Amino acid sequence: MDIKYQTQGTCSKEINITVEDGVVQSVEFIGGCNGNLKGISQLVKGMKVEDVIARLENTKCGFKNTSCPDQLAKALKQAL
Repeated sequence: MDIKYQTQGTCSKEINITVEDGVVQSVEFIGGCNGNLKGISQLVKGMKVEDVIARLENTKCGFKNTSCPDQLAKALKQAL
C-alpha cells in the first residue's frame, strides 16, 4: 500500500510511505530537516506499523504541538 500524506504544522510538506503486510518498507519526507528525516526513515524501515505509531506518536518539535515523526505516526494510523 502506498500512502501520500499531507503534513500539518511541520516544516515537511508531505510524507510518502510504502507499507506491505503491516510492515513499513519505505518512508520519504518532502521538505523538513533533511538529515534527521532520512535517519528516521531508515530507522522505521522494516518495523511493524503499530510499533512505529507507538514510538513516534505525540512527539513534539520545540513549541509546536506536533513534529515530523508525529505526522508519520498520524499518517500510519490513518492508513490503518
